[in-house]
Amino acid sequence: MEKKKLKIAVLLGGNSSERDVSVVTGNAIIDGLKEAGHDVIGIDTALGANQLPPPEKHDLPLVKEEPPELKDLAGLEGETTIQTISSPDLKDVDLVFIALHGGAGENGTIQALLDLMEMPYTGSGVLSSAVAMDKLAAKRIVVAAGVETPDYFIKRSTDITNEIELIRWVEESVGYPVVIKPNDQGSSVGLSIVESSDVLFEKAREASKYSDKVLFEKFIAGRELTVSILGNKPLPVAEVKPKDGYYDYKHKYTPGLADKTIPAELTAEETERIQKLALLAFDALDCKGYARIDFRMSPDGTLYFLEANTLPGMTPTSLVPKAAKAAGIGFPELLDRIARLALEDYEKRVKS
Repeated sequence: MEKKKLKIAVLLGGNSSERDVSVVTGNAIIDGLKEAGHDVIGIDTALGANQLPPPEKHDLPLVKEEPPELKDLAGLEGETTIQTISSPDLKDVDLVFIALHGGAGENGTIQALLDLMEMPYTGSGVLSSAVAMDKLAAKRIVVAAGVETPDYFIKRSTDITNEIELIRWVEESVGYPVVIKPNDQGSSVGLSIVESSDVLFEKAREASKYSDKVLFEKFIAGRELTVSILGNKPLPVAEVKPKDGYYDYKHKYTPGLADKTIPAELTAEETERIQKLALLAFDALDCKGYARIDFRMSPDGTLYFLEANTLPGMTPTSLVPKAAKAAGIGFPELLDRIARLALEDYEKRVKS
């Protein structure tokens, strides 16, 4: 039976620090959905409704090496998001495909607005989005479900004022190297790996610009592994190896700066174990549709949950499309599956 052609609105851009990534993700999704046979409109939530859709096919821009400056993002009005959701442009669509990253697009805010408007959308719901975006909350939930995570502590940004005190906190709690990251940012925005006390305070203050809480996490030497999940099934495991330094914003989105092996070179037992843990975290966080679960594997084989991404990137360097391709799922088919999973979930909730 021929599948129904859908009218889909893709929300992209926004005013978070991951705006540039979202623009590239959103345009890739627009092209892919059109290739899958759907009618698609694209709307940047930071610019408001009634925007012209992009051309039929275009070359995707590359994500810049650094995220946008906070002062530049401050000029993008958040009020336009509400105007976008309530716009007549969205009244007759079958589905909203959320291509936003970070901020209101990923922390449950957009999801709550769409729920109020009774509009189906892709990805996880309000609570799951909010919890997964909050790294502290996500860690507590997955640990309770039986998934290990590196030792950590968290401090409010307003409390990071005394360098001597911060050094003591780190040395007594997690030691060096220490991973420092904003509690509710993605794409490694504001993330640093600090080897000694020399730059600890500087990097902590930098992270504090992006969140009201900063997470200090014990660095786990070993392999960087990630599991993409589609529906309730894990895709092939991916391993990421930056060619220098660590897998930061620049290495994630600049082609050629990181090697990505899919499927990762693991034993059958290791593959099964990490996929089971990923599904356990996915279910514990009540994720829906698709997500990406990130891990570190220590030299002794212990797997540590790092975070869950409920709206993974779909840029040319992103891992979910690559994992899907390794499973024999092309990009247009991947997007079509995500869209139809969202509609199925919405219909179940409406009937319940």
